[in-house]
Amino acid sequence: MKRNKYTLGLLGCLLFLVINILGSSLTYKVDLTEDKRYTLSAEALTAISQINSPVTIDVLLGGELPPEFTRLRREINQILKEFTAENSQLSFNIVDPLENEEDNEVIIAELQAFGLTPANITIEENSKVSQEIFFPWAIVNSKNKTIKVPLLKNKLGATAEDRVNLSVQNLEYAFADAFSKLGIKNKKKIAVIKGNGELEDIYLADFLSDLKEYYNLGAITLDSVENNAQQVFDQLKSYDLALIAKPTQAFSEKEKYLLDQFIVHGGKSIWLIDQVAMELDSLFNEEGTSMAYPRELNLNDLLFKYGVRINPVLVNDMYFTQIVLATGNENNAQYNPVPWFYNPMVFSPNNHPINNNLEALRFQFTSSMDTLSNSYRKTILLSSSPLSKIDATPKIINLDMITSPPDKELYNNGNKPLAVLIEGAFSSAFENRVLPMTLVGSAEKGEQNKMLVISDGDIVKNQLRNNRPLELGYDKWTNNYFGNKDFLINSVNFLLDDSGLINIRNKKVKIPLLDQEKIAAQKTKWQLINIGVPLALLFLFGFAFAYRRKKKFAA
Repeated sequence: MKRNKYTLGLLGCLLFLVINILGSSLTYKVDLTEDKRYTLSAEALTAISQINSPVTIDVLLGGELPPEFTRLRREINQILKEFTAENSQLSFNIVDPLENEEDNEVIIAELQAFGLTPANITIEENSKVSQEIFFPWAIVNSKNKTIKVPLLKNKLGATAEDRVNLSVQNLEYAFADAFSKLGIKNKKKIAVIKGNGELEDIYLADFLSDLKEYYNLGAITLDSVENNAQQVFDQLKSYDLALIAKPTQAFSEKEKYLLDQFIVHGGKSIWLIDQVAMELDSLFNEEGTSMAYPRELNLNDLLFKYGVRINPVLVNDMYFTQIVLATGNENNAQYNPVPWFYNPMVFSPNNHPINNNLEALRFQFTSSMDTLSNSYRKTILLSSSPLSKIDATPKIINLDMITSPPDKELYNNGNKPLAVLIEGAFSSAFENRVLPMTLVGSAEKGEQNKMLVISDGDIVKNQLRNNRPLELGYDKWTNNYFGNKDFLINSVNFLLDDSGLINIRNKKVKIPLLDQEKIAAQKTKWQLINIGVPLALLFLFGFAFAYRRKKKFAA
């Protein structure tokens, strides 16, 4: 009898040991979350599958943080565990760069010089409120490349819950995007078109800097067409996408034909067009006025052929962004944000991978567009708000309009297209016309293609501070962030068929945060439940055990 007991005990120990060994060597999990938060998408798995050398990820979120950011850190830890489980070449650390308080000033300066923007947080402790800074960034390091990963998403008017949810929702994309950049070997090419008064490079610097992580960039000057059109055409054909950023000078027929042939031969294009000549700086004079007038770029027939028309008008929108004006004298000036109806705040309809899960965008002196009936498919990605109207030009713009309350009854002609995606097998806009020049390899019919037309050139323009470019979408005057850069990068990725990572943005993640008011109101109740219930169960178990033991041995 005793031998059987010892045998069963030994077999039980062996079985327990085998189960533990198998459990440590085999990994199997089931994601029971409603939003599949802990299941990596196919695009993310593809991004990390290309990594075949050691990669280290340093997350700069160590140390003490408020509860909402502690929750963000926990989610970052979890998503990185998912990535490292799929590829053993990945490893990560969560560090506090400001751990050594004596060197904080030097470290902060070094991190900012590296391009890592700090964030301010409010900490409440013992009825005292203090402001601290931290760096919501991760740095992905491989043997020959370093990628900066922003971890905190900003959104106008967002609550703490919204901000955390938005940031968590973006984590998989942010890290997969970084891993994808490490794995890019053959970069596609983007031509930045010059020669017609386009934006200077310093105002495109932040956008182009981000694009360099994915693509090779080069400048093509169209005014060289007059001297050697064929050479410029052959050079342009080697690029995959043309970026036309806020031209201010009219295109010649030869320049238009060159761009037309680039499109017919499969080249993608992004047109950022200001159809009205008007700049905010022109209002800063003694009168505070300036004339807005139509800008003749000689592009109407070209864009008309592809199915859109940019009207020489200004969108006046009740959903506006603010500008900052100075009041008082030079020695005692005060800067106050004021509404500016010609700078619409544009919200995404989330009807396409390009514009899903984006923050509001900022447009400046934008025009409305019409979509025309033809064989091409047109998707309106961005529109003015329902409470907007159209102001014809020429028109005198006066800063005094900020002191006059608008007549809301006039804002009844909204939902005007501001950004239109066009797709189809494009035909030449010069079909059945007298050609301005002869190009070897020209064609009238093309294969499937895409282009994006946006009726605002300033959507891509970053601000400057001390003659250095700031992040695109950041307004230094109001300290607000807008979604301009994400929209434009998504657009380039989509046009160049790199839409896999964009789809990760569609993933909806809901992080339930604790209701602080309920916590305060029900604190005592839940303390009693958490402490009292286990003690009561323990007492009942002890009583039942003692009673059963007494009854058994009494018999």
